[in-house]
Amino acid sequence: MPMGSRAEDGDCTEREGQLTHVGFALAGDDGCIARARRHAADFLARLRDEYGRDISSYTVGTIQLVVSELVTNALKYAPGPVVMELRSTGARLEVVVGDSNPTLPSAQPTDPDRVGRHGLEIVRAVTQGLDIQRLAVGKRITALIALTGTPGPSPMAHPC
Repeated sequence: MPMGSRAEDGDCTEREGQLTHVGFALAGDDGCIARARRHAADFLARLRDEYGRDISSYTVGTIQLVVSELVTNALKYAPGPVVMELRSTGARLEVVVGDSNPTLPSAQPTDPDRVGRHGLEIVRAVTQGLDIQRLAVGKRITALIALTGTPGPSPMAHPC
């Protein structure tokens, strides 16, 4: 899928009257994480308003949290731009974040005294699945989130 060269550029795909996905390239400049969250909220609003999808405010907040955590980590640990895609797959939304660092993230052992590095734990707690893949260049992380109801975790076949 073609990606825009700036954070404000997006590629929307509609199939048979349904919006299926949108993608963005995020350069890592000031405000790009906030723009990523805004892109997610705008995509969800369009799914709700133009396509009649039932999307709760809880779900919007959860998806924005996942976007924020994944994009923040990608920008923190990978040089170069980060690519974010949002894919509507029926009852779920896939948040896909790709970066150029091939090192796969791993959840840290539980430690109440640890400050920071809780992002992957948070994402796992609020999603139905998390898939992490090493690519020829970098990696791709896909989080699955229910569009209705209150999300809850369920294991996915691909461990970190």
